[in-house]
Amino acid sequence: QVQLVESGGGLVQAGGSLRLSCAASGRTFSNYAMGWFRQTPGKEREFVAAISWNGGSTKYTDSVKGRFTISRDNAKNTVYLQMNSLKPEDTAVYYCAADGRFRAVITGLVFTSWGQGTQVTVSS
Repeated sequence: QVQLVESGGGLVQAGGSLRLSCAASGRTFSNYAMGWFRQTPGKEREFVAAISWNGGSTKYTDSVKGRFTISRDNAKNTVYLQMNSLKPEDTAVYYCAADGRFRAVITGLVFTSWGQGTQVTVSS
């Protein structure tokens, strides 16, 4: 089981930027598809973005397209979420997740490992 630790959250004004990082354990990280989710108290967890095992494919929820970019550095066992043009509605706890299967395709991912989350707050 892969262990994940998020960092980079904080307080930012609307229109600003943040970059979240997710550090993963294990030497098999480079074979895992990765994703980002977010959750606000009282609401369901929402998919944000995903990236294939080699970074060749990405997908995003419509509300963040053109503003957020998911990327990875397999040499550093790290996945990133660059968030630009932030809006108050982006405020949430952001979670990193991993599909622990060997080189799973980006369609039909099954996320079974989760980080503890990092708070992102966007003020107006």
